[in-house]
Amino acid sequence: MVNDLAFEAAQTIRTRRPDFLPRAAIILGSGLGSLADRMEDASSIGFGDLAGFPVSTVQGHAGELVLGKLSGVPVACLKGRAHYYEGYGAGVMTSAVRTLKLLGCELLLATCAAGSLRVEVEAGSLVAITDHINLLPGTPLIGPNDDRFGPRFFSMANAYDQALRDILKATAAAKQISLHEGVYLACPGPNFETAAEIRMMRTLGADLVGMSMVPEVISARHCGLRVVGVAVVTNLAEGLTTVALTHEQTLENAAMATTDLVALIHAFVQRIAQSATIPT
Repeated sequence: MVNDLAFEAAQTIRTRRPDFLPRAAIILGSGLGSLADRMEDASSIGFGDLAGFPVSTVQGHAGELVLGKLSGVPVACLKGRAHYYEGYGAGVMTSAVRTLKLLGCELLLATCAAGSLRVEVEAGSLVAITDHINLLPGTPLIGPNDDRFGPRFFSMANAYDQALRDILKATAAAKQISLHEGVYLACPGPNFETAAEIRMMRTLGADLVGMSMVPEVISARHCGLRVVGVAVVTNLAEGLTTVALTHEQTLENAAMATTDLVALIHAFVQRIAQSATIPT
């Protein structure tokens, strides 16, 4: 049976904002929703009013789609996301991502909070994601394929777009914002990882660990959205620090990086806007 939730949600959005044609989509992770509050000509729709958009039960995820402009560029911004550990399954964000594609978005800028597996990349740091390792139980595309969005089998090469990341790095340098690079590893959660698990992840080549990002990136690549990812480091991972890990710590340390993150995204979107087409 065909699942038309993305088409239904897209129609709802077009009814609310009939002349709004977003060029880029942004997903804001834990404690990072303040960017959406700074958008111009903005209006919001609760996830509960959009078919296929999961309502998060986690503090720091408002669950709103904000439609507006950043640096004059029309943007669809998801203020928060839902997660595998909330019981939605690996396809938790697939309908929402496909809705963004149907609205006309060309790229997805996904942000998240993450733990650092490198002691030199401390809380408050920004990291451009170069690739990911998926340790979630499954992927969002298990089950019948919807050929309207993408093929049954597809490549994840260059999943985090190198050309867009180069623009992001140049933007950070111009704004004198420190931007690291690293590989993100996704775990199911909701518990934080053990010290032994962190040692394993470092052996696997991970630089960051979190509980999100990967489902929406896989869904985005399946439907042809180009992706750039930025993680905000909220803590050193278990075994690398004596500080007890808590979600409150995640929210507090995410707020530390908000100023730099907002400035970076604004300037990045502005650079993208200067070209008629997104660089390849």
